[in-house]
Amino acid sequence: MRSGTVTLAMMLFAGALAALPALGQERKKPDLAKITAAYLASPHADRTAEAFRHWDGEENRAVPGECATCHTSRGIIDYLGADLRALNVVEAPQPLGSTVDCVSCHNPRSMALESVVFPSGARLDGLGHEAICSTCHQGRAAGADVDKAVAGREDDAVAGDLAFINIHYKAAAATQAGSTAAGGYQYPGKTYAGRFDHVKDAPATCLSCHNQHSLKPAAIATCTECHKGAAQYADIRSTKLDTDGDGDTHEGIAAEIAALHARLGEAIGAYGREVAGVPIVYDAHAFPYFFADTNGDGLAGKDEAIFPNRYQSWTPRLLRAAYNYQFVAKDGAAYIHNPHYAIQLLHDSLQSLGGKVAVDLTGLARP
Repeated sequence: MRSGTVTLAMMLFAGALAALPALGQERKKPDLAKITAAYLASPHADRTAEAFRHWDGEENRAVPGECATCHTSRGIIDYLGADLRALNVVEAPQPLGSTVDCVSCHNPRSMALESVVFPSGARLDGLGHEAICSTCHQGRAAGADVDKAVAGREDDAVAGDLAFINIHYKAAAATQAGSTAAGGYQYPGKTYAGRFDHVKDAPATCLSCHNQHSLKPAAIATCTECHKGAAQYADIRSTKLDTDGDGDTHEGIAAEIAALHARLGEAIGAYGREVAGVPIVYDAHAFPYFFADTNGDGLAGKDEAIFPNRYQSWTPRLLRAAYNYQFVAKDGAAYIHNPHYAIQLLHDSLQSLGGKVAVDLTGLARP
């Protein structure tokens, strides 16, 4: 980490300590060495990560402004107006080689931030220090974007000008906020879980579960005070309902979400073949994720998972379901952040596709 960043962070810590009211006893000062070590070992500091190297080979040799907010340290400072320029916009591309440095969070604007506006237009207030987390971990799309794209079209008519709409990566804040942020595609006439506070008398926040410097989640022992017998987070179950219809009401909720997600993938494949008329495959690591299955083997081969072979036979019904499939796929901890919201999105997507292709909904219980 650059020395200037460390120096500024230390000044901010020192200033915060000086501002504390006298309580008649000496407060324990933060151990900056431990904090720095934790940060340097975190994903936010990984200079080799795709999140910070993605633009290296591009001709402009810079991070575009629309990406720089969350993928560069100077970008978030610019976005929040800490550089005394326009608020909520990055005016220019930012230099390569940055990470999410200490000053991304330890600057006056980030530390004072309380509210966040999500891609749906929904505004969440009173978030406290987790507001800066939610600024970047909210995704870049919402269900409303899907509605706008498919407006006025027949549900099962292929439209060559439709394209896949991507929530983006690690949109944990959108998952946790549920219907409040409306990050997923929410089918008309259905009700959806709101913000997942976990425990009503002690609402969970980003920082109550994650160390703000290392980003590591709390030890599983913190959870097992209530979730007896859980050896890992994925063992935790947050409903008595058999949401995936397999008859097992004791497995972790993560397994139920995974089963429903896999079933939705199969239904998307069937719809592509039988209704859209072009087989479709998914690759979680290749943009734009959905591709034409040119050899019909159900797998995204290296020669298929390329942009020129992107799927282009979208119908409104297929786009809605694929959007929710990606929404759940890109938050690997949806089973913790808001399991009921994730399950509702999967259930309703399956039900919608089931109107045109064979989908077995027997025994599925919707929260």
